[in-house]
Order: sequence, then C-alpha cells, then structure tokens
Amino acid sequence: MDLPEIDPLLDQMAERLRDRFRQGQPPALIGIQTGGVWIAEALRQRLRRTDPLGVLNISFYRDDFTRIGLHPQVEPSELPFSVEGQHLVLVDDIIMSGRTVRAALNELFDYGRPASVTLAVLLDVGRRELPLQPDICGAEVQLEKQQRIKLQGPAPLSLRLDEQKTR
Repeated sequence: MDLPEIDPLLDQMAERLRDRFRQGQPPALIGIQTGGVWIAEALRQRLRRTDPLGVLNISFYRDDFTRIGLHPQVEPSELPFSVEGQHLVLVDDIIMSGRTVRAALNELFDYGRPASVTLAVLLDVGRRELPLQPDICGAEVQLEKQQRIKLQGPAPLSLRLDEQKTR
C-alpha cells in the first residue's frame, strides 16, 4: 500500500480552512497531543497564523483509562485562550474509531462552551465506533484489519504503516 504524501494534504487542508473561515474572526487552532499538535502547527504555518496554538492532552478523558492506565510522560493541556464563545478547529492526525475525538470534545467543554468546533484530520481510516466525522480531511485511506498508520515527527512529518499480529 502506498501512503499519501503529507505536504500536499496539509496544503489542501489549509486551503479548505481558509475557505471555511474566510469571513469573520479566524478560529483558534487546537491540536490533540501528539500527532494532532504536529499537524496543527503545520497548518498554522501554512495559514500564516501567529496566535498561540492550543494543546489538548486527553489522557484523563479516554474511555480506556482504567484499562490501560496513565502514560508516564503525560503533560497537561495548554489552552492559552478562552474557548467560551470561540470558533475552534480541533486537529488530529488520524481518525479511526472516533474515541479520541470524543475524549477531546469532553475536555474542551470542561473549559467552556465554544461557538463551534470544526474537526480537521490528516487521514481518515474509517472503522468508526462513534458517529463522529471530520469536517476537513486530508485523505481517506482503506486499511486491512491488521494494519495501522502511525504519524512520525515532528520534523519531518512522515507516515508509517504497521502490521499488527493477529491473535
């Protein structure tokens, strides 16, 4: 399987964000730790934005927290702006089940009630378990059941295809 090139996808995503928010105040960008932050920063550069980037660490909001525990290098979320009444772009690298996005939305609403949340992801691999879909997507990719895609970075950004062993 050939994985898509990241730079053209980021260019397309940035253009879609420009089109979507051509009128009014530009939205605040928030990346989901870790890959979503890398993608959000790349989009911020393409959009020539200088305002601060928000960072969400959803570790405590995951629905599998009690099963997998806490990663030893958990860093807190950083939202250097108010989300109340703000238009937000929530950015992640890869959407699959939708559970990461659900956790991120739960955390965001603990900070306040945004005017809107636009979901932007680099890749959509389907396999949804929750009814959450990206508003802006770089590409849709079909994987075999045992395959996973991993974003590597932060510089340069690259994609790696992993084969998981079946039990």
